Amino acid sequence: MIYYVNQAAPREGDGTKQRPFRHISEAAKLALPGDEVLVYPGVYRECVSPEHGGTEDARITYRSVEPLGAVITGAEIVTGWQRLDNGLWTVRISNGVFGDFNPYTTEVYGDWYFAPSVRHTGCVYLNDRALYEAETMEECIAGEVYKPSWEPEYSVYKWISEQDGDETVIYANFKDVDPNTQKTEINVRRRCFFPEETGRGYITFSGFKVEKAATTWAPPAAFQDGMVGPHWSKGWIIEDCDISNSKCCGISLGKYYDPENDHYFTTRHLKSPTQMERDAVCRGQYHGWVKEEVGSHIVRRCNIHHCEQTGIVGRMGAVFSLIENNHIHHINNMQELGGAEISGIKLHAAIDVTIRRNHIHHCTMGIWCDWQAQGTRLSQNLLHHNERPEYCEWAEGGMESQDIFIEVSHGPTLIDNNIMLSRVSVRLATQGAALVHNLMTGTFTFVGEGTGMRYTPYHIRHRTEVAGFMTFLHGDDRFYNNVFVQGNPLDYLVRQGEPREEERVVGTWQFDEYPTYDEWIKWFDLDVKRPDMGKLGEYHERRHLPVWAAGNAYLAGAKAWKHESDKMESEDKPVIELVEKDGQYFVKTNLFDVLGDYASGVVNSDILGYAFEPEQRFESPDGSAIIFDTDYFGNHRGLRAVPGPFASKECLEAAVW
Repeated sequence: MIYYVNQAAPREGDGTKQRPFRHISEAAKLALPGDEVLVYPGVYRECVSPEHGGTEDARITYRSVEPLGAVITGAEIVTGWQRLDNGLWTVRISNGVFGDFNPYTTEVYGDWYFAPSVRHTGCVYLNDRALYEAETMEECIAGEVYKPSWEPEYSVYKWISEQDGDETVIYANFKDVDPNTQKTEINVRRRCFFPEETGRGYITFSGFKVEKAATTWAPPAAFQDGMVGPHWSKGWIIEDCDISNSKCCGISLGKYYDPENDHYFTTRHLKSPTQMERDAVCRGQYHGWVKEEVGSHIVRRCNIHHCEQTGIVGRMGAVFSLIENNHIHHINNMQELGGAEISGIKLHAAIDVTIRRNHIHHCTMGIWCDWQAQGTRLSQNLLHHNERPEYCEWAEGGMESQDIFIEVSHGPTLIDNNIMLSRVSVRLATQGAALVHNLMTGTFTFVGEGTGMRYTPYHIRHRTEVAGFMTFLHGDDRFYNNVFVQGNPLDYLVRQGEPREEERVVGTWQFDEYPTYDEWIKWFDLDVKRPDMGKLGEYHERRHLPVWAAGNAYLAGAKAWKHESDKMESEDKPVIELVEKDGQYFVKTNLFDVLGDYASGVVNSDILGYAFEPEQRFESPDGSAIIFDTDYFGNHRGLRAVPGPFASKECLEAAVW
């Protein structure tokens, strides 16, 4: 059955084409497996909570008839602003409009939130741009630049609120703009399209514009809020949407609400947040965290931008998913929020998740896979400008920046055919990673560090069930056929303070103290009749795991791991420029002139081998082998492989995005 929704209809109808519903929520009460909800252009100021899910063979589809014509917003237009003598404008809002969730009394805070707890989930918008929340009335009146902001020229527009009886009073500094003559809004709803109940699976959400919701902070052991999300279910498709201006997260593929483990450290100050993350993994099995019930989502071709925590967040609920062909940009640029959950994409337990062909830029971090990146593959992504601008001050609670961050995982984590052009390419506070055919003009950082004594899980291969827990020896990493370029002057990196001084040189040299496999295996007594368990304690508690490297090119001062023999080194610095033309991006480079005739062998899953702790091969989610015989564009490499993500010079005539 097809239900029709048209906000412009003269009155609420019955969902037929002749008498459409005026609200998507009316259709969402009725839609059953196999049904389709067609939504005509208009602004839908509502929070849609689907009552039913579909099935694998009969999805429920919600579709904007005109691509991006149907807008679901958490905001309301505000008129009647009055000018005060101090230059501010003010308006009074009856709290009845907020229901049981008032964004102007709800603070952004929780586990892993490091910034001061002074911001609220509410926000004021002027012509679709979020104003900055002032901490004091004096700050709001002054309207000065907020120095950590990535957009300082706009940070002078401020707002602040207070409660007066049953009203929320909002004050705003619009400078010389009269808000009554412009599009001025405040957010009033927490989410936009999100089931209140879990288990509403197999829904397609296609072609909508979603914006301006008062989402809450979404750490890994708590309920994870988002403007759009499946809420702990299976098989959603979120496609061709424009998602922007979430106070915290745009799309949530994350965790359900567990009253016994929700911001536990923040509210009780007892067990550590890390311990509660381990508890969340184990409790999740009881709450249905199995392959048959949760995950396997697709997020594709979405434009996700101007959210202040993440573009996409997900703890456990994103397993077995595909995130592809999305444009994710300008995340956390206001720098009002700070903590360990901020990134373009931030996933915990991204088991068998593939993140490919995305364009991610101007984010505090690009992609952050935290804990249990087992079977995770990051492939054919374009990442750049994921770094704090030189003119910005460090925000309290702010995080270091990089294109990709893999944290406390045992692998196998595969990073292949990516273009990484930010100052820091990869933060490797982990083990069991393989980097193949990437182009990196930035450094590695946190090699051998950043894990502490955190015992994290690894899993039954291609499942969610926990196989064991272990801390980190570091290593167990592979580097094949990458191009490393010293892309930034060292003095510039010193000025930025990113990365740390000893990490400013690009390349694999930071693994010099790590053994080869042959060195490592000799440490153990291989007499199977009388194995020496004492050696296990010595070498599996206090020594690094081995590293493999071959076929890499180190250019313009980049340095190689001392044990790598099959490599190319050149002091020549290739031109590598990302050029935008008519909305497309091209790489302008003479890289192939510098590489000359150097090439190496084609890499496959058997060459990469098995990650040590889970004893799982670097392979596809279905267990099949991967042969790295295609490049960033999908072109065939032939019998020998040139280092980097491009198979040949001729490939570079195509746009990289």
